Amino acid sequence: METPELTCETRSPGRKSQVRALRRQGHVPGVLYGPKGNSVPLTVDAGELKTDMAGTSRQRLIRLKSNSPELNARHIIFKDIQRKPVSGKILHVDFYEVDMSKPLRLSVPLRFIGRAAGIIEGGILQPLVREVEVECPPLEIPEFVDIDVTPLGIHDVIHVSNVKFPGNVKPIFDSDYAVVSVLPPTIEVVAPVAAEAAVEGAPAEGAAAPAGGAAAPAAAGTPAKGGTPAKQ
Repeated sequence: METPELTCETRSPGRKSQVRALRRQGHVPGVLYGPKGNSVPLTVDAGELKTDMAGTSRQRLIRLKSNSPELNARHIIFKDIQRKPVSGKILHVDFYEVDMSKPLRLSVPLRFIGRAAGIIEGGILQPLVREVEVECPPLEIPEFVDIDVTPLGIHDVIHVSNVKFPGNVKPIFDSDYAVVSVLPPTIEVVAPVAAEAAVEGAPAEGAAAPAGGAAAPAAAGTPAKGGTPAKQ
């Protein structure tokens, strides 16, 4: 993969008014941090920076292009990006200079591909981590590490030791942690509905007798106790 270039120039550390002026001119202020702890204030073109970042991992290797020997031909990765909370406009960017002669440790995003077999059975794919720490030569930094989840059934798990890493990329881990699994389908539990009364107006089973021990209604044509016989 061809290494993209980013045009930049050195700048003098200045006041906030100077930084705001740079932004109005279409530039983004930043700092390049070296592997030995040194740092160089710089400025990059906002449009070019956005293009280099579009659709790529923040850990992608970039070559600087500059009139300054302090910056020209240096290889960098993104260290930190500050944005406006609402618009997402880039306000400041920090870079880290990569020593091309040594392996580099960094975190690389994971990309899950395929359709897990357990999903067909109603399961849910559950990523447990979104990136993994690796060590690799600077020119072999992957944009993503792909994980094929097609064979995963319900309750199956892929651990970091099962992941296939490209080329000379090696995972860094102390314990063999889980990366992705398929959860069983969620079963909705419905609460039982209370039984309705068998006969409208009849007391439910086990209900107390009518207050005062009231007697049953008198039969047709029979006067109630102390009452007057009905006329025929």
